[in-house]
Order: sequence, then structure tokens, then C-alpha cells
Amino acid sequence: MTTTPPLFAFDNRYARELEGLYAPWQPAAVPAPRWLRLNHALADELGLDAQALASDTGLAVFAGNQVPDGAQPLAQAYAGHQFGGFSPQLGDGRALLLGEVIDRRGQRRDIALKGSGRTPFSRGGDGKAAVGPVLREYVISEAMHALGLPTTRTLAAVATGETIRRDRALPGAVLTRVAASHIRVGTFQFFAARQDTDKLRRLADHTIARHDPALAGRSDRDLQLLLAVIDRQARLVAQWMGVGFIHGVMNTDNTTVSGETIDYGPCAFLEAYDPATVFSSIDHHGRYAFGNQPGIAHWNLARLAEALLPLLPGDADAAVAQLTEALDTFGTRFDAHWLAVHRAKLGLEAGADDRDRDDHALAIDYLGLLQRHRVDFTLGWRRLSDALRGQPGALQALFGPAGADDLTVWLAHWRTRLQQQGTADDAVADRMDRHNPIHIPRNHLVEAALQAATDAQDLQPFERLLAAVTHPWSEHAADALYARPALPEQQAGYQTFCGT
Repeated sequence: MTTTPPLFAFDNRYARELEGLYAPWQPAAVPAPRWLRLNHALADELGLDAQALASDTGLAVFAGNQVPDGAQPLAQAYAGHQFGGFSPQLGDGRALLLGEVIDRRGQRRDIALKGSGRTPFSRGGDGKAAVGPVLREYVISEAMHALGLPTTRTLAAVATGETIRRDRALPGAVLTRVAASHIRVGTFQFFAARQDTDKLRRLADHTIARHDPALAGRSDRDLQLLLAVIDRQARLVAQWMGVGFIHGVMNTDNTTVSGETIDYGPCAFLEAYDPATVFSSIDHHGRYAFGNQPGIAHWNLARLAEALLPLLPGDADAAVAQLTEALDTFGTRFDAHWLAVHRAKLGLEAGADDRDRDDHALAIDYLGLLQRHRVDFTLGWRRLSDALRGQPGALQALFGPAGADDLTVWLAHWRTRLQQQGTADDAVADRMDRHNPIHIPRNHLVEAALQAATDAQDLQPFERLLAAVTHPWSEHAADALYARPALPEQQAGYQTFCGT
């Protein structure tokens, strides 16, 4: 008699080491699961058998109807500042961590369901998700991965056969999310707010062992953990700024210690460049506007520092001074990451300190031109390489007659700087095309794909969009639709929603 190997080789360190930091729970059964999509490439990366995952058993697991062998489903506890106001208990209100696997690179990865029903942390919600928000997270998280940004990813999306009540009746769905971990700033806040130093200590040591094992055993490990998280978040937000990504809900419970982007609710990408852009329907005062994201990241990290304070040795004043000094490094770290991102977009190589200042000014000046002339952010960067190849027409068309003189002056400064490198223009242009995408998940295309999937069970627009945005650097005439900005009437008043 042969036995079927388990779908996942779980090794559940969070459940094993952090009892009391979560609530064991079971996913809710659903009536009629059907596939929306299985991510075969990610399954292979995780060392999983995609063929086995695509079976009826796999479908039952991803729908929440069957708990796989070795899983220990649990809802994680965390707190969080939401739009600046502190909630001492949030937690996984519609998500369950099934367990952890070790991928092909030896990295530990969480496997979690999202939309799998009520938990003890649901706070009156139904714990469900709809097809639209599930597919939004799928396409945008996979686009972010293709762009080279640290992100949670989507292993599977399944429809449930349920009707979910939001502003209207919607078809239900469950997403399976993969993360380096789901530990957040808010996880630390949860136990700091309860003055539970024992659990806070256990959480910090667990986090260090998972994300920064070289720090284990050091007397200053908690301070060094903060510095590591500061650098990861500074790099992440600098990368967001380089692709025009607006997270939309940068609460501390959506700020990971791993430095991955998490929670693709009211997120969107810039069209015409404006740092004050806000798409989230619940961000009434622009707290999480595009240009505010670095400052908010710094603010969130200060909340992590506060949570870690009880763990630092010595007197409180000395600990506060150490944490403050660590937080003060955020600006320098962010600026360095931001400059590296924008140098690559401009085709520039690093140089001396005075060149740092000049290159920073060159990038800021170009962003100013994009804003002044309402230029599409993505194409404004991408078409620079065309100009370098001696084909400036597409770039000039973006700026129009009103911006022609400004563009000419800036291009002259840029070319002078490029000449100092002594690299052939074609080689620089080719390198720039690997840092300036032609395809992003443009908001109107995302909405059209989600509407087709929701209202007509038509997944073809979603599949075509996914194929384009997971090859963001390659320009083909057949994919011209996916590089085209939205019409003014499509952009006007555009809003995104949490999808909860």
C-alpha cells in the first residue's frame, strides 16, 4: 500500500516557541471551492509539488476545508497604531498561519490563509474576503516581486462559492499568502502595552533567530535588531518611491520586521507624478500620501523602539538615548537607499561625496519636472532611455510644448553627468531599462480585471494583466495596452478600498 506524501513539510517554530502569543484556531469550511489561480513558480521556489497542490486535496486545503498534515493553524496576536490612534488588540481577524516551510534556499517561509473566517480577533467582522480584493493582492504582490521589491507573495487564490456582504453582494474567496514572517511592529506593541516583558523577550529572541541570527547572544541584540529593522524599512520605502507605489495604510500592524511589503488593500501606483497623491478611501487627511511614506516609516519605527525599551539593559534614560540615536539613523539610511534607487533609474554610477549631492539634486530636479508638467511617473522614467538612444520623441510628447524648454535644460545637465562615466549611451540605456519598468499594475487595468472576475467569472483580463506586470521590463507592441496611462476620466476621483 502506497501513501501520499504530505503537501507541506511544516516546521512550525512560531507555534512551538511562542505559545501564548497566538490563538489556535481552525479555518471555516466553505460550500463550493473552485480554483482562481495556483502560483506554480512560487510553489517550486518553496520546494512544493505543484501538481499535488493542484489536486482536489490542495483545493480543499487552500479553501480552508481541510487542514493539511503537520499544520498548526493559529491566529497571531498584535496591536497597532491605525492612522495614528493606538488599538491595543487587533490580531488576525480573518487570517490563519497554517505553518512554516523551509524553501529551496533554506529560508523559512510562512504559509497563511487570508479570508478563512472569524477568529478570536475578528472584532465583529465576518473574517471573509471577496474575489476582487484577493485577486488585487495576487496581481500586485506578484508585480512587486517581479519589480524586485521585498514583498509577501500569493501561492493560491480560490473562490469559495459563498456570498460576501459588503456594499453589495460579492463572491467570496480565500488567498494563501507566503511571507518571510508575519511578525510586525504591532506584534511587539501588543506585549509592550501589556507590560508582559517575558513574552516580549521571547518574541524578540524568536525574531532575531529568524531574521538576524548573527545577533543572537549579543548583550545589545535588541538595539541591533532595531537598527536592522530600520535599515530594512528604509530600503523598502526607498524602493516604493522608485516605482511610484502607494501603500495606502501604513499602520504599525502593517509594518513588518522582515522588511517585506504586506497588506495590499488600498494600495495603488502613481499616474501623473504628485507627492500629495492619495488613493485610499479611508485616508481623509493624506496621512499616507505618496510623499509622506518615508516620514511615516520613521514614525512607525519609533513605535517599535518604544516597544523594545523594556528589553534594553541599564537605566531607562540611557536606553532611551540609545534608541533615539538608532532612530536618528533612519534619515541617512533612507537617503542612501533612495539615492541608489534613483541613480540606477538615471543610469548613474556612484562616485565621491560631492557627486552624491549633485546626483541627488539631479534626481530631485527631474521629479520636480514630472510634477510641474503632470507627467506619467512610470513613462517619464522609462522614456529617458529612449532619449539616450537618440529617440527623444516619446519623452518630449509626455512633457508637451509647455515643458519642452525645461526638459531640454535638464537633459543637458544629465548628459553632462553621464559623460563623466565614459560608458557608451546604449549600454547605459540598456541598464536603465532594467530599473525603469514599462509595465506596472495600472489602476484602471486592475479594476477592469477585478470587475470581470467578480461580475462575470472571467479571469482572462486578470491573467493577461498578470502576465504583463510579472515581466515589467520587457516592452512588446502586443502589450502596449499595459503601458498606456489611464484616460483623465478614468483617473478622476479614483479610490481604493481595504477590502475587509
